[in-house]
Amino acid sequence: MPDDNKAPSSLTLDAFSPQEIAQRVENAAISKANIGFASTLILAILAGAFIAFGGAFYTLVITGSGLGFGPTRMLGGLAFSTGLVLVVVGGAELFTGNNLIVMAWADRKITHLQLFRNWSIVYIGNLLGSLGIALLVAMSGILALDGGNVALTAIGIAEAKLNLPMDEAFVRGILCNTLVCLAIWLCFSARSVVSKILAIVFPITAFVALGFEHSIANMYLIPIAYFAGSEAVTFSGFVTNIILVTAGNIIGGSGFVAITYWMVYLRKS
Repeated sequence: MPDDNKAPSSLTLDAFSPQEIAQRVENAAISKANIGFASTLILAILAGAFIAFGGAFYTLVITGSGLGFGPTRMLGGLAFSTGLVLVVVGGAELFTGNNLIVMAWADRKITHLQLFRNWSIVYIGNLLGSLGIALLVAMSGILALDGGNVALTAIGIAEAKLNLPMDEAFVRGILCNTLVCLAIWLCFSARSVVSKILAIVFPITAFVALGFEHSIANMYLIPIAYFAGSEAVTFSGFVTNIILVTAGNIIGGSGFVAITYWMVYLRKS
């Protein structure tokens, strides 16, 4: 017979509601904007490294795949999801995910300076982490696996990115970070590590399979091709791609996700 006087359990497996997600994202954004310089930079370097690990895993997994075009890209997307899982569960500062900080900025909970301070530090840290892993991967001999085919795959990935028309690179950046920030948004609905991983895997697999462009991933995927011996990878080509993709990422993450949800759930009437 149930005890009617027993207090209800506070434990629940239900996801947080969208309204609650918006408030949680804003609270996290305020906290991120107030982290000290050294901690922010270190966490940003870790995030760049984590995304690079995902890029390295992706490159290996699609090498020599005989599954066909679509299934191979889907498998590669699943592998790449490792990077964002490490960022979210392990704890790190990723520029593309931090585009959601705009929610707190739009609500006037942080200043212009705090927003751009966080973005600047995190962006530089992500670049350092990505380049560091690219160098270590090149030194590790991994590119020589499968008779050097991993190196050829890395070169093919980078050269395809560098050959994108400017408008396509920009638009693919928008679409990419829309999905990345939606993945982060969904993570704020989760109450367990398993739920967070599931929230990450599908949007990230989708953006990779669809060929969208992620600025921090490209900070690894393009330099690693240079280390693999590609003559098509140039500094100017790398910078142009990164600028275009970064601009698209900001619009996708800050505009299409952060501002949209802010207008729905946090904007004062």
